[in-house]
Amino acid sequence: MNYLEEMFGLAGKTAVVAGGAGVIGAVMSEALLRVGANVVVLSRSEASVETFLGRYRDVPELEPRAFGLALDCSDEGALDEAFDMAKQRFSAPEILVNAVGGNRGKTSFVDIDVALFRDILDLNLTAGLVIPTKVFCRRWIDEGIAGSIINLTSMASYSPLSGVWAYDAAKAATLNLTMAAANEFASHGIRVNAIAPGFFLGKQNKNLLVDEQTGDYTPRGRSVIDHTPFGRFGEASELAGVTVFLASGKASGFVTGVSIPVDGGYLVHNI
Repeated sequence: MNYLEEMFGLAGKTAVVAGGAGVIGAVMSEALLRVGANVVVLSRSEASVETFLGRYRDVPELEPRAFGLALDCSDEGALDEAFDMAKQRFSAPEILVNAVGGNRGKTSFVDIDVALFRDILDLNLTAGLVIPTKVFCRRWIDEGIAGSIINLTSMASYSPLSGVWAYDAAKAATLNLTMAAANEFASHGIRVNAIAPGFFLGKQNKNLLVDEQTGDYTPRGRSVIDHTPFGRFGEASELAGVTVFLASGKASGFVTGVSIPVDGGYLVHNI
């Protein structure tokens, strides 16, 4: 085993990636696969699970280590079963990636749809962090496993983005609970960290940032680019390295309670 394999390799480890079939989750899942981990992807959609697994059907070095389950991450019982299924197929999960989340639209504060606000909070915070963390940490403590959790924070965790009130609230809470959970579970050897992606073009935000007709940036897209010192949107593949770093106990074994921005300098922009 060479130095890089010893430091960053995850051979024999099992990772569960909740929301692992989405744009960002799929990149994180593949990064873990490529450094040797067994990866169990969770998604509400059977079709998205099949699409993800289909990428590896002709990749013999990866296909046997990829597995997927369609389930709702707000269902504690289903997550307990997913833990057991991962354990039966590979080994007890030691890595949990909480990549469930997203936003739906942009409004003024006085036009908030309260029911939708609650749905977005539940998606990003309850299903996106609280319930999976509760289930996995309970199992890890009971089974004496020193696990690693990687949450997804956001630029909105540090400074609110205009018009996305529920998303702002959920991502601010995600940063807060990442730190609080790190403190709570440190005595059990469980690490809790986060990745804070900057602006990456995806299904949910593309129309807000790029004009579908012209391909030019929208005013909001231009504002983001002007605020990003690198002067571009991120590529999802640029999240792979930090995922591997935080998942590896060798590389980041004394790192807990942090959120690492991958943002092209968005948070350090000044005038």
